[in-house]
Amino acid sequence: MASTLALLLLFFSAFSQGNALSLNYYSKTCPDVDYVIAQVVREATMKDKTVPAALLRMHFHDCFIRGCDGSVLLNSKGGNKAEKDGPPNVSLHAFYVIDSAKKAVEAKCPGIVSCADILALAARDAVVLTGGPTWDVPKGRKDGRISKASETVQLPFPTFNISQLKQSFSQRGLSMEELVALSGGHTLGFSHCSSFQNRLHNFNSTHDIDPTLHPSFAASLRSICPIKNKAKNAGTNMDPSSATFDNNFYKLVLQKKSLFSSDQALLTIPKTKDLVSKYASSKKAFNTAFANSMIKMSSITGGQEVRKDCRVVN
Repeated sequence: MASTLALLLLFFSAFSQGNALSLNYYSKTCPDVDYVIAQVVREATMKDKTVPAALLRMHFHDCFIRGCDGSVLLNSKGGNKAEKDGPPNVSLHAFYVIDSAKKAVEAKCPGIVSCADILALAARDAVVLTGGPTWDVPKGRKDGRISKASETVQLPFPTFNISQLKQSFSQRGLSMEELVALSGGHTLGFSHCSSFQNRLHNFNSTHDIDPTLHPSFAASLRSICPIKNKAKNAGTNMDPSSATFDNNFYKLVLQKKSLFSSDQALLTIPKTKDLVSKYASSKKAFNTAFANSMIKMSSITGGQEVRKDCRVVN
């Protein structure tokens, strides 16, 4: 029995050796890292209030492909089209904020902090700056060397139903509770028509408009996104308080006024519906669940190195 336990312990330590995350990972090598990054994110947000939503989405999209390894930050090169140029990611922006944070961190502790860690910390700061919860970010991620646009098909789509969402999250070790909590990130930001157009025109053989959309909300969305939409940047805010991190998203889901099919899908089974109701009625419960879910998601690790430049491999 003792030898079996010893073998198991050996296995787990070997497994976690590569990218064991810890809260004090940089306590000796770069103690001010949290503060330095927070300053950069704060300054960028003061100039552009869309920055927080962009950073949160960027981190999410990073973690769902190859783990949180900064692969979303790499530029396409030669014949290789990188993740950031994959269809779901062409609307990602604010990469310059990560570049600025990297520059500021390098000035203090060169060659120490990974771009993946910088993005994880910046996403936390984005939530805090918009009025959301804070949490201690475990650190020690490494940067990946592979980034392929073709792999962005693995991201959850805004058209997903509940079983597709469950599969997408469970493949990454995330529970239904974490799925509902992380969906609350849709309290921030803007969506282009293409992400919810499916609900507005030719929905199915019976309905032109998705019947789970509130009729007056559907009418206003159809005026923004006509069937032959020519406006390249047409779209709308994710919720009316789109620059504030709050629990309004869940209230809108219950009112049939959420943008994505995947958000409305949270009401289709009792377990997730109950969580939507819980978070709609308690901002505190949502904040706690969101912070814990972000720690879990951001601990899906991948890479191998600490990049000198976040846009190119070493």
